[in-house]
Amino acid sequence: MQSQANSNPDLPRQLPPVERQRLHDTVVNHLRTLIIEGALEPGRKLNERELSETLGISRTPLREALKVLAAEGLVEISPNRGASVARLSATEIRDTFELLSNLEAFSGELACERITAVELAELKALHYAMLACRAHEDLPGYYRLNHQIHDRINLAARNAALRQTYLSVNRRLQALRFRSNYRKPKWDSAIHDHEEMLAALEARDGKRMAAILRQHLLDKRDAVLLMQAGVGGEADGAPQA
Repeated sequence: MQSQANSNPDLPRQLPPVERQRLHDTVVNHLRTLIIEGALEPGRKLNERELSETLGISRTPLREALKVLAAEGLVEISPNRGASVARLSATEIRDTFELLSNLEAFSGELACERITAVELAELKALHYAMLACRAHEDLPGYYRLNHQIHDRINLAARNAALRQTYLSVNRRLQALRFRSNYRKPKWDSAIHDHEEMLAALEARDGKRMAAILRQHLLDKRDAVLLMQAGVGGEADGAPQA
């Protein structure tokens, strides 16, 4: 007699994909973090054998993960050279940040109309947690919270088409946003921008919010371009994202 578990025709088909999906997501997230935080630097060739051994996985889930990251613009895959961490040109950086600045500005304007009191309170909590990371010079923690703030502003816009475009464009810049360092006056300016964002959201001032976010991202563009050109260095540096 067939067991009760096997009598459900959906059960055998559902369980294995769930497990594979967990592994897939774990590998993608881990590699994405390594790239964003600079452990895998731009231009570095990704050796499948070494990565498979380091992560304790076979090459099949690794290759699937690399394809996902390639679609996000974090990895480049060449038929002859294999996979490597993507490196954006100055023109690509300029163009992408200019586009992102307007996407974030539009998100902010819509968020001022649509954000709830609960969502605004959550943003304030994230902001204070981000300041704590700054005080402890915790760059990974700072970046993760900063990323959540920008992401939640975009979510508060409640525009599905904008959401998908924003995610696609922002993914290409995550590694640059993490690694770029400003001197302390620039970092303080970025913190001030975030405080101004919260004030604009609380006042429901969409035009002001859009202007803050647009300039915030353009300033970030300029910092990244200077970093790429080797200007400014990392002395007295602090994250600004």
